[in-house]
Amino acid sequence: MKATSLFAAASLTSLSYCQPTKQQNSTIYNPILPGFHPDPSCVFVKEWDNTFFCATSTFLAFPGIPIYASKDLQNWKLVSHAFNRPEQLPAFGNITGQQDGWYAPTLRYHNHRFWIIDSCVGSDTGYLSTSDPYNNTAWTNVTPTSIPGYDPDLFWDTDGTLYSAFAKTVLSDPFTTEIHQVNISMPSGDTTPDRFLWNGTNVQPPEGPHMMIKDGYHYLLLAEGGTAQEHQVTIGRGQSAQGPFESDPKNPILTAYNTTEYFQTVGHADLFQDTNGQWWGVALSTRSGPEYETWPMGRETVLYPATWEKGQWPVLGGPVRGKMEAPLPPVNKNIRGPGAFVRDPDYYTFSPGSSIPSHFSYWRFPQIQNYAISPTNHRNTLRLLPSRANLTGDAAFVPTDGITFIGRRQTDTLFTYSVDVEYSPTEIGEESGVTLFLTQSYHVDLGIVRLNKTGNYLRFRAEGSNAPKEIVAPIPQEWCDQGMHLQIKAYNITHFSFSAGLKGGQVKQIASVPATLVSNGFTGSFVGVYATKNGNIKGKTPSYISNWVYQGQGQYIGNGEFYPSNGQKSGAGL
Repeated sequence: MKATSLFAAASLTSLSYCQPTKQQNSTIYNPILPGFHPDPSCVFVKEWDNTFFCATSTFLAFPGIPIYASKDLQNWKLVSHAFNRPEQLPAFGNITGQQDGWYAPTLRYHNHRFWIIDSCVGSDTGYLSTSDPYNNTAWTNVTPTSIPGYDPDLFWDTDGTLYSAFAKTVLSDPFTTEIHQVNISMPSGDTTPDRFLWNGTNVQPPEGPHMMIKDGYHYLLLAEGGTAQEHQVTIGRGQSAQGPFESDPKNPILTAYNTTEYFQTVGHADLFQDTNGQWWGVALSTRSGPEYETWPMGRETVLYPATWEKGQWPVLGGPVRGKMEAPLPPVNKNIRGPGAFVRDPDYYTFSPGSSIPSHFSYWRFPQIQNYAISPTNHRNTLRLLPSRANLTGDAAFVPTDGITFIGRRQTDTLFTYSVDVEYSPTEIGEESGVTLFLTQSYHVDLGIVRLNKTGNYLRFRAEGSNAPKEIVAPIPQEWCDQGMHLQIKAYNITHFSFSAGLKGGQVKQIASVPATLVSNGFTGSFVGVYATKNGNIKGKTPSYISNWVYQGQGQYIGNGEFYPSNGQKSGAGL
């Protein structure tokens, strides 16, 4: 991925002007944001050191709305979360629906600030902003906006008017969606009454609108066909931000529908330029093939080149594939902040003075007192205190109770995740272990549990459609005393194994589960740890997690081909 600089001949009187550096074609490795990263919205900001910034959906994961930064469009670093404090939107903690939470943010840069508008389904739609995208605390609280729909957009017109287009369900027909629009006043967030804007090509449902202006036209980019196999990108244009809009005769301008491509469900796009004027697009996609059965990482963010000639319609460089050629900027990983690059492995010992890594996630707001790094007498561990409810919850569960769970996204087709667990439960129902977690409705757990008064057990169990049978085996007390090593491994593209052994020793496979179990809905898989009382209010035994390791071992891109998990180099297989 080296760039070649081309210097135009210049006389002494014209040395103050230089042509932009042109890039040779190099390889895009998709997805650029692997794992659970749907609905991308991206901007290029020259005054922030020629940096690209992207935001994605997070639903009930917290912190929410991650902000990734890149100089080269291939190496993306997590630099903040726009939603990182409960006081920003307290109602988030009360959401019950497992498919609710933060949908489809729109990220824009205007008047020296970064702005995000987003729908928190189950709570409020609103906007946040910051003057420093590298600082969590600089993001404002959510200012609610009266937008009667979802997937809101932000667009400042040339006269300064701020518009928001969004998807709205028709009250008289819950199976029909339309694109509507309001004007927004800042800083109040007040809106005008909504009005119908456009319905694209009438493929239901039209969603994810993004408006932009170019060469005197107002363009409106849409997602149509839902977020599964029929997902597609369409575009229209008009003389005004309020329409009417004519449809591009070549719509849909990007889709994987009715193809055999491994990257499917391509849609919900955004467009932006780099410093050389090259156009780029991002979209979501699932690595599922047309069968659309196995996609445990959910909807991921992909990149593709685009061209947009003056006065013409944009042409998006599909089909989206795992390796594509395009004039990328030169490799540059000089990104501010301590966060991890999205392709980085994990090696964490939870040493004294360290913090929870910024790419770790909870499910809704955590009960902070249930997590502690390097507590007294247990240095180099993460202490977990059990929540009353387990990962599924029960009839008495309310969201504000919280579940003791912390994890990281599965970002690789093949990976090994492991931790050491020091835990000797004493009350019936106490349990701690590792989990492959999609939502509270779909997860697979391997834990140390107290099932009766006589001893502790290793238990494997799963929640979800066609879940495998529970497996229970007794554990010698010395294993609890010395600590156990628990492991989750994606050993091929369709199955996960769950293994256990004595700390420092060999592990034995306990069970194998198909990845279809966690290929469902809007989110993607996490791997992590949990602790619970399983409803027993007496339980209070802490568990101690150490030697947290996540190592990617290959990204599958279809047709029998992998590339290495750290990206940037192609590989014929593993």
